[in-house]
Amino acid sequence: MGQVVDPLKAVRAILVPVDGSDAAYHALATVCQIARHTKARVAALHVIEVPRAQALDADLPDEAERGEVLLERAERLAGDHKVKLRGELLQARHAGPAIVDEAAAAEIDVIAIGLGASGPFGRFQMDEATQYVLEHANCDVWVFRYAAEGGQAE
Repeated sequence: MGQVVDPLKAVRAILVPVDGSDAAYHALATVCQIARHTKARVAALHVIEVPRAQALDADLPDEAERGEVLLERAERLAGDHKVKLRGELLQARHAGPAIVDEAAAAEIDVIAIGLGASGPFGRFQMDEATQYVLEHANCDVWVFRYAAEGGQAE
């Protein structure tokens, strides 16, 4: 029998995309608990998706303000868990490639994504960004899927 290896020992940096959903913040809280024990650094990323009709560096004050609010909430949540968090706000055409590129640039070991309960008619739905990250990330990807309120998927 081989020696059992703790897979969390290799995790030094975790990136959590935040979109304002409860699932994203639940994933962040879980990551913070893990980071407290592993001493991994934690980063939160909010991506503003810029429509093709606008320049990529367009001034989008409403979206930027919303992103800042979401990242401030993430920082407070991390602080409640006694974890330091680095927040990042990016503008991109699509969130998926931005998340993957940021993870590579920041030498992230794990991207942790929170997903809500199932979609209409009880079918599970994964958004485009999550699908892209799962297919293209060069690091581990943890997907936390949370049940609807009351513990039952819709």
